[in-house]
Amino acid sequence: MKKLKIIVTGAGAPGIVGTIHSLKKNFDHRPIDVIGTDVNDNVVGKYICDKFFTIPKASDKSVYLKALVSISEMEKPDIIIPQNTSELLTLAESIKVFAERGVKIIVSNAESIKQSNNKFALMNLCRVNGLSYPEYKLVDNTFDLENSLKELGWPEKKVIVKPPVSNGMRGFRIIDEKFDPRKTFYSEKPDNSIISFDDLKKILGVNFPELLVSEYLPGDEYSVDILRTKDRIDVVPRKRTQIRSGITFNGNLEYNTKIIDSSIKLSELLNMEYCYGFQFKMDYNNRPQLLECNPRVQGTMVMSTIGGANLIYGAVKYALNEPIPEFIIDWNSSFFRYWGGVGLNNGRIKLI
Repeated sequence: MKKLKIIVTGAGAPGIVGTIHSLKKNFDHRPIDVIGTDVNDNVVGKYICDKFFTIPKASDKSVYLKALVSISEMEKPDIIIPQNTSELLTLAESIKVFAERGVKIIVSNAESIKQSNNKFALMNLCRVNGLSYPEYKLVDNTFDLENSLKELGWPEKKVIVKPPVSNGMRGFRIIDEKFDPRKTFYSEKPDNSIISFDDLKKILGVNFPELLVSEYLPGDEYSVDILRTKDRIDVVPRKRTQIRSGITFNGNLEYNTKIIDSSIKLSELLNMEYCYGFQFKMDYNNRPQLLECNPRVQGTMVMSTIGGANLIYGAVKYALNEPIPEFIIDWNSSFFRYWGGVGLNNGRIKLI
């Protein structure tokens, strides 16, 4: 098989090691050179990719695009795999720009990205199509915020606030009036996701950019890894048994038909393509409710690779118009993240 060159953006992302593993340890035993990019120069991906480039932030659209096009013309990669949410729409809108240079991008179309990346639009989609979703409101001032909190059971119940479009846990807060910071001071590690309404008001002021207010769901949380092509869809739910700063540390695959069925229907409604994911959380009646869509490679998608479904490399095969074999999934698979690192001695790299 032809050796491939693949650009993987977000080389400083927590999932970079897993993405590289999925590409290098592919089921074809195919040689692949991974070219990492990131807005920061000193990231772990710089030392574990075959080559690395620093690029501008995606928020500066024209400069970002010019840099990535320049790298593509110089390195002549076969494929680009984006790992950063902020760059997805720009890349989706620039598919033809890269196709003219012989480069495929593993990303859904622009309209799918716009809708899937907006939590408010996702909730509306679920409501209209009879899919389960948490109760939600959209607010942009403290008056509507307080009224929405009360409608959702606050202060007796916890309530969630988050921006409708965000990256990772940015802007995510749990409003909990029963939280006792003094009580947890000695017994728990610091967690700035829990906040009182009064403290939130001090941060936001009277008027603020739109926030999504939704009910708090108490049950287990799931990430769902998906590969969708024109001919098939592979759906792999995984329970997140331990989460730190929004990242899965421990988890296990779980064949959950309700989550699988919801993921298939959502994928069709959104017209998603390649590899991406959804997140669900169980409500008080143990029913899965949609939290969000990650329209890109997810940070712990390597768990599906470990379980026998290398969706990341499957997306590469699809982009190249190559047949993808049926995956045989071991549903007894688990994952445990640990702290490793890259050591440098006079330029020599040591992985630990």
